[in-house]
Amino acid sequence: MKVAVVSVANDIIAIGFRKIAAIARQVYPSTEVYYVVSSYPYSALNYIMPTRVDKFFFSDKELADISEHLALFDMVCFSSMTYSADLTKAIITNIRKINANVYIVLGGVHSIVYPDDAIQFADAICVGEGERAFKEFFSAYINGLDFTNTKNFWFNQKGSITKNSFFPLSTPQEIETFPFPIYAERELIYSSHKRGFTDCGLSDYLAYNDLSYNTVWSIGCPNKCTYCSNSKFIENDKNYRILRYPSVEYIITEIEGVFEKHPHISKVNFHDDSFMAIPYKAIELFASQWKERIGLPFYVTGLIPSYVKRDKMAVLIEAGMNQVRMGIQSGSDRILAFYKRPNPAGIVFSAASIITEFKEHLILPSYDIIMDNPIETREDILATLEMAYMLPRPYTLNLFSLRAMPNTELAHEFERLNVNLKDLKDNYSNLRPTFANLLMRLLVLFKPPQWLFQRFLRRVKPFQEKQTLFPILHVVLRILCTLKVVISRVLVRDFAHPATCKVGYLLWKMGLIKFTISRKIRRI
Repeated sequence: MKVAVVSVANDIIAIGFRKIAAIARQVYPSTEVYYVVSSYPYSALNYIMPTRVDKFFFSDKELADISEHLALFDMVCFSSMTYSADLTKAIITNIRKINANVYIVLGGVHSIVYPDDAIQFADAICVGEGERAFKEFFSAYINGLDFTNTKNFWFNQKGSITKNSFFPLSTPQEIETFPFPIYAERELIYSSHKRGFTDCGLSDYLAYNDLSYNTVWSIGCPNKCTYCSNSKFIENDKNYRILRYPSVEYIITEIEGVFEKHPHISKVNFHDDSFMAIPYKAIELFASQWKERIGLPFYVTGLIPSYVKRDKMAVLIEAGMNQVRMGIQSGSDRILAFYKRPNPAGIVFSAASIITEFKEHLILPSYDIIMDNPIETREDILATLEMAYMLPRPYTLNLFSLRAMPNTELAHEFERLNVNLKDLKDNYSNLRPTFANLLMRLLVLFKPPQWLFQRFLRRVKPFQEKQTLFPILHVVLRILCTLKVVISRVLVRDFAHPATCKVGYLLWKMGLIKFTISRKIRRI
């Protein structure tokens, strides 16, 4: 039997997919692992001009290449986010035309958030946590047993849909039994017709992952923001709001195994939704083991303002944390209530002040802001701009144009309001070049005098209102903001970034990165 697992995305980070691929190999060692990635999204031009990567697109020839190759398998298991769902469905449709006997499985966030859409294109979809469910389903399938009663799965049998119930969420003890994610181990990648499917080698890892390793330690989120896929996970099981995580030994051992394959790794990125919600005792033990056994800088992307505490920041900084990212989203209490996000301005300023205490040891902290919301009033936008003006410096902002993930509470609310909102097929980094968005980028670069800032505010208009747009100036400011971030990294000799990874790899080969990291951590 020939089996393939395929990630369809714009990168090869694929944290959840790598876990499922590892389970597939554990059950059936000859399983082949594939990445189908569109245009390289981290090139300098694509990074400063996101409109270039709006469409997750392959030519007809490339689609035929991909589909013809995958049609040779008996089973193909896809993992897809919502933004790549249309491409995934196009590949599946082509496979069906070539070989109708291929058994198609679809998993990933899209299947969980919008299962009624996903099941129309697959024989089976995973609608809940995948590790335990996929292992049970896949083992039964491989051994010729009945798999159609597997929980967390829906099945499409010639148009007849079977919707099974959910497993309880995996406990920390169960997570400990899962294999470590597949990494640099017999993988293939398709990025263009010129290359076709090729071995996923060091050059691909450098191009898409730079000098970093990406992972998660904890699963779950205490918040239920309407725009986030987590709201759907919580709707399926309210216990998803409770953080679950394996032991410190488990996560440290996972990372040690990665270093054996890629010793150039110079940073680890934790993509947890709420890393700071992990209890202090666990963080303290993690920090101690990290210093002793890993000794590298690390980046925490999941900071919720209400969980940012000085004692946790201090112990993580001492261990090597050199970069953080926190979600703010809006400075308007009305809009935060609309998003069901409980972090008013007072909590945001408190968290930002704690982060700024450690600015000597951090790359520019980054804060997420959602713009282009069609229901925002002028007062809502002014509240967000004024909050950004008052935030302690230095910082950078990740500005996102609001998009609706299908079948989420946010999408349903906009339908109720009869407001047309773009979905995730349109790049959420592609902001409309309004004066409000320009001013937000300007605040990243410098803090204007109060009198000048107030004059700027007079020109701000709501997103829906007709107004002058500034596309060229918007690109210029985006370039300057990007340069500010890159320069801040270079100044602290952190080269784990797509723009500097080639230089960083060269410096690693020369032994300079290891020397710099060891000196900095000793100083801290």
